[in-house]
Amino acid sequence: MIWLTAIACLVVGVVIGVIFSSRLNSSASRVQELENQIRDIKDNHLTYRDNVSDHFSMTADLVQHMTESYREVYQHLASGAQDLCSNEVASKLLPAGSDAVFDSNEDSETTGGLNPPKDYAAKQDPSQKGALSEEFGINKSISHNEEEAPNTPKH
Repeated sequence: MIWLTAIACLVVGVVIGVIFSSRLNSSASRVQELENQIRDIKDNHLTYRDNVSDHFSMTADLVQHMTESYREVYQHLASGAQDLCSNEVASKLLPAGSDAVFDSNEDSETTGGLNPPKDYAAKQDPSQKGALSEEFGINKSISHNEEEAPNTPKH
């Protein structure tokens, strides 16, 4: 009887070992499959990065070309205005001789252009409180007695 029990345990152990080893082999194939997916994703990412880099490089070249074409058109208009119009009209239309559109080093106040909006409120006199002051826009109509004891109850 002991021999039968030992043989039965041996058979059960072999069956369990076969099942366990088949599970390990399937997980190894799953690991290999995941590694292949990661490799494919990395390759796709590198291709995407190269495509984005090429796209922005070509965009920069096209914008540069567009700027040069615009400059040529501007210079053509400026020279045409000088040739076809009087000097007074030509200087008002397009200031030729320099690329005024491209060289905007002058202050807008001296050129007569528009001023950008200010990010502060202008004071009407130097003694006026500024817009960032804690007291800006608050009228002080409290009497002197109420200022001394604001928390005292009135009878």
